[in-house]
Amino acid sequence: MINILILCTGNSCRSILAEALINEKGQGRVQAYSAGSHPTGKVNAHALACLARNGLPTTGYLSQSWDTFAHMGIDIAITVCDQAAGEVCPIFLNAVVKGHWGVPDPAHVTGSDEYCADAFQQTFNALAERVDKLLSLPLETLTAEQLAQEINNIGEQAQLRGGFDV
Repeated sequence: MINILILCTGNSCRSILAEALINEKGQGRVQAYSAGSHPTGKVNAHALACLARNGLPTTGYLSQSWDTFAHMGIDIAITVCDQAAGEVCPIFLNAVVKGHWGVPDPAHVTGSDEYCADAFQQTFNALAERVDKLLSLPLETLTAEQLAQEINNIGEQAQLRGGFDV
């Protein structure tokens, strides 16, 4: 089993969505977890509603510190912060394969419920595309260097379509 840690600063939205997607799509092959460098302590309600709309489980998620995983056998760490928006991405210091999938943070979206739901759906769709590409790779046979390059390539190629204003 390959253990994947999805990292974001607050661990309330994007990392939760990615955790859910990886676990749903990669059952039996990979196990995903999520954490943050400065967790909010609460999973965003819009993120849970988005999971429900897409038929994914909505329980068992935590907004937690990456310290929780400091001594766990993590194989891959992927950050999902949007560096273009000036966010500071956490850097997981353990010796693991690292990659980056920058995605705008829907937690900062304001407006109608429909507008917020659309922003979360766009984020979900962008992450789902990346997860599909990740799981299509021969994860078990790539070298650490090759895997890091592939993960970063996925993040660079899979752009958020449409976009939303925060």
